[in-house]
Amino acid sequence: MLLQDFLEDSARRLPDKVALIHRGERLTYDAINRKANQIAALLRSQGIRRGDRVAVFFDNSIEAVISLFGILKADAVFLMLSPQLKPPKLAYILDNCGAKALISDTGKIKNVPDVVPSARALEALILNDDRKKIDPGMHRNVIAWSETENMPDSQADIRNANIDIDLASIIYTSGSTGNPKGVMLTHLNMVSAATSITTYLENVPEDIVINVLPLSFDYGLYQVLMTFKFGGTLVLEKSFVFPYEIVKRMSEEKVTGFPGVPTIFAILLQMKDLKKYDLSSLRYITNTAAALPVSHIKQIRHTFPQARLYSMYGLTECKRVSYLPPEELDRRPDSVGRGMPNEEVWIVDESGNRLGPGVVGELVVRGSNVMKGYWGDPETTDRVLKPGPLPGERVLYTGDLFRMDEEGFIYFVGRKDDMIKTRGERVSPKEVENALYAAEGVAEAAVIPVPDELLGSAIKAYIVPKDGAGLTDKQLLLHCKKMLEEFAIPKYFEFRDSLPKNASGKIDKLALKAELENKLPQADRNV
Repeated sequence: MLLQDFLEDSARRLPDKVALIHRGERLTYDAINRKANQIAALLRSQGIRRGDRVAVFFDNSIEAVISLFGILKADAVFLMLSPQLKPPKLAYILDNCGAKALISDTGKIKNVPDVVPSARALEALILNDDRKKIDPGMHRNVIAWSETENMPDSQADIRNANIDIDLASIIYTSGSTGNPKGVMLTHLNMVSAATSITTYLENVPEDIVINVLPLSFDYGLYQVLMTFKFGGTLVLEKSFVFPYEIVKRMSEEKVTGFPGVPTIFAILLQMKDLKKYDLSSLRYITNTAAALPVSHIKQIRHTFPQARLYSMYGLTECKRVSYLPPEELDRRPDSVGRGMPNEEVWIVDESGNRLGPGVVGELVVRGSNVMKGYWGDPETTDRVLKPGPLPGERVLYTGDLFRMDEEGFIYFVGRKDDMIKTRGERVSPKEVENALYAAEGVAEAAVIPVPDELLGSAIKAYIVPKDGAGLTDKQLLLHCKKMLEEFAIPKYFEFRDSLPKNASGKIDKLALKAELENKLPQADRNV
């Protein structure tokens, strides 16, 4: 099975069913399938061939959904790029993966004028704007989205050459060097993950799922893929910035599934007059990115007694690792459950030996959902994909420290490396430090994670100003907003005359972490 089969099968079975609701528009499976066929035909007319990378640079939108399926139908590989990406990272990604085409709109591209010329492999720029508004000087080959209307929309005109071990998508995540890593996911990887998740969520065609998470975030992307797989309806929102509007929409559309992260649920639980909205249709709630505080688990279950709450854990390299059955919440609220269907997990020591219950070690994942590797980075790939139990197979070493109880339930302890997991994203301290060093007046900078009930970890920056520099928190915050995506901006700044150094003269982050940990209550330690 290929990923686009999710759409095509549902379009055959349920052609007139509403598949997607966005900003007042309601599109059927048949309409989306036909438009995706036209995008595929347009891409092929521009020389896009099997395995070529095509980037999608939109806010959550109908065009973004149509584009990803059109790219798949063209046998190409899609990249969903965050609308928050700053020019340096956007340029790096496009050039690193050799993107052959970019689908976006004029407003987005105007904000990053130097990016398109730096993408050396780019052969086509497709913009969702009227031809008259498009500046042809943006690229040597600029195409208006409206030109798809002249393309064939029949399924008969689409001939796929891909098989399920071919790449479907590359998802870029933060890397320890500061540059993002491209996680290569095959059709098999993504179909397997979607199948396992929809199995334990017990999804049915009657489900109506609301998604407020960005499609560039794999948790948001999979809401599209999974809903189209089981033939449900997706209510796609841009974000959760206006929570009352979202809750109103949930009530109006009789939403049955609500995926979120701790920050979203914290806002939801603080809303006044929540009871005036009829949310009785809500069947399940899912949480990932960071563990929900136990107090929030209790509040959610009290507020939505009819809904099953799933705590989950995952990482982009395999999408999902585990889920906690809702009936286990009272017994072990701090667990992220057991491995999901069609997957095996265990814990190892530094030598790769399996560990027994209660012993802390690195979590290992085995399954068809495990990525192919990192794009163009075999060395880093070999560090995380290692030989498995069977000859010739490789399993994923997550870099996350866990312990397992006697019944096989796992509990997150911390990260092996210095990557910071916050707001569901992994942030490279080096990337944040590089941004801080670019600020005028910064002599030294060091970044570490600090405990945060909602974010999992927040980012704290230690700064040594240059002599005479009158730096303030506000100045650095504004600077970081220009340089970094929102989730990578430090929450705390601390100014010092000097930072501790180790024997080699490098900034000693372990000393900073130990100092911080000594100040914390016992319950907040071991971030």
